[in-house]
Amino acid sequence: MPEVSIVIISMNNLGNLYPCLDSIKEHTKISYETFVVAFLFSKENLQRLKTDYPWVKIVESNEFRGFSENNNLALRQANGKFCFVVNDDTYMNHPCIDTLVESFSYCPENVAVVSPLVLNKDGSVQRNGKCKYNHFTYLLQVLKLKELYNKHSRYTNQQGLYQTYNLSGACFLIRTDVFKSMGWFDERYYFCPEDIALSTKINKAGMMCYVNTDAVITHTQGGTWSKIQKATLPTAEKGNKIFYCDDSKWFLPIYYTLVYIHQMFATMMHFILYKYNHKEEHLVKYEAHFNVIKTIGNNETPKQLFIRLYTSLKHGK
Repeated sequence: MPEVSIVIISMNNLGNLYPCLDSIKEHTKISYETFVVAFLFSKENLQRLKTDYPWVKIVESNEFRGFSENNNLALRQANGKFCFVVNDDTYMNHPCIDTLVESFSYCPENVAVVSPLVLNKDGSVQRNGKCKYNHFTYLLQVLKLKELYNKHSRYTNQQGLYQTYNLSGACFLIRTDVFKSMGWFDERYYFCPEDIALSTKINKAGMMCYVNTDAVITHTQGGTWSKIQKATLPTAEKGNKIFYCDDSKWFLPIYYTLVYIHQMFATMMHFILYKYNHKEEHLVKYEAHFNVIKTIGNNETPKQLFIRLYTSLKHGK
């Protein structure tokens, strides 16, 4: 049995996937198996992947599925003691996976997850731990105060091996038995915040998440914008609604008030910026925030909403 089962989702993007796979092959010494969920792959790219990386186990996903659903297709086949879930737009320059596995030797027995230090392509820190997500921190996020809160949180920006509260969906190592007991990823979320939902569930079960900053990975596209934000931003907010309100119905009117205020301000800001400098980025973000306002109160699931908006986007509507 392999020590680690590596799971990567790729949306028909070999330009991202190949450097990720190459870096895993070069820098991982422990035993592992690698699953690539080939999401909406063309026949040509699927055949190229099979030819160029015969050691990869390919899981075809030929219909619209979100981050949770696609990962779960592979996770249910995992044989390793640990699962290493990682985005395809990442690469490592040292034995990141080996270091994360070794970390468990120094952690308390109830540690379920260890995440690496995540860097931007320019070497700056993108993610070093995550604080607790609750109604209070959601309010701070709307007020643009959450980054200040993060700087003083004991769960973030420490050095070495330390306790955090939440894992980061871009890259983490988790004990397979724990992941399975949690029911894998919650498929109610299309993407965002399934990683937060998972680690919140882990903490409530009396287990912990850690970070080891000696394990480093680069996430090349974190924080970038694209036209697909017109679909992803409203879908992510639908996920937030599930996370913050499904078990706390009392918070729903507060949540709606915060969302509408925040999104109205963001919509107006990006509309003004677009009129001033005519940059496409601001036009896309204006339409994305406006889509949140139009859809947050309807009865669509995150998956239904994404499919509708993404299909409209592809047809130029």
